[in-house]
Amino acid sequence: MAEIALFHHAHGRTSGVLAFADELRQAGHSVHVPDLFEGQTFERLEDGVGYAEQVGFGTIVDRGVLAAEGLPPALVYVGWSLGVLPAQKLAQTRAGATGAVLLEACVPAHEFGSPWPPGVPLQVHGMDADELFADEGDVDAARELVTRVEDAELFLYAGNRHLFADNGLSSYDQAAAQLLLDRVLSFLDAEA
Repeated sequence: MAEIALFHHAHGRTSGVLAFADELRQAGHSVHVPDLFEGQTFERLEDGVGYAEQVGFGTIVDRGVLAAEGLPPALVYVGWSLGVLPAQKLAQTRAGATGAVLLEACVPAHEFGSPWPPGVPLQVHGMDADELFADEGDVDAARELVTRVEDAELFLYAGNRHLFADNGLSSYDQAAAQLLLDRVLSFLDAEA
């Protein structure tokens, strides 16, 4: 069983994020889903991004770091789009990380002031034609990171949807989401 900190995307801690966490729990894992938006959710992605810009992306990351302080150090960090920021920072800078799964976003490792830690496996998932993932540098950052991390995989899915694994959003793609879930569960089982 893995202990997981799952950081939500820019729509907030939606029913789809919670359903994904429940899928991980049903597989026997312990999942914590901190609320980086202090109870707010947003119908439109642009509104959630606007909220994050208003409070500051640094504040969102700090909220994630603060939420992790109350958790044991041996965690798998899972970040979903915007949630990749605190997940990747914690995986790179907080001692004890047992893995990281970055969903639909990735930033260059140097953004957090330290290289990827040895022995921390990594998965990155995204759609190959998602303009937020493929066209804004995230897939390039993921490719570079995967070449530098000993145990790392990049999974690209055919399509152009962002947040394709959140079953409460119109961007949901059931087949791709199931494949993503299967791959994440295999990763977690290997790290448990």
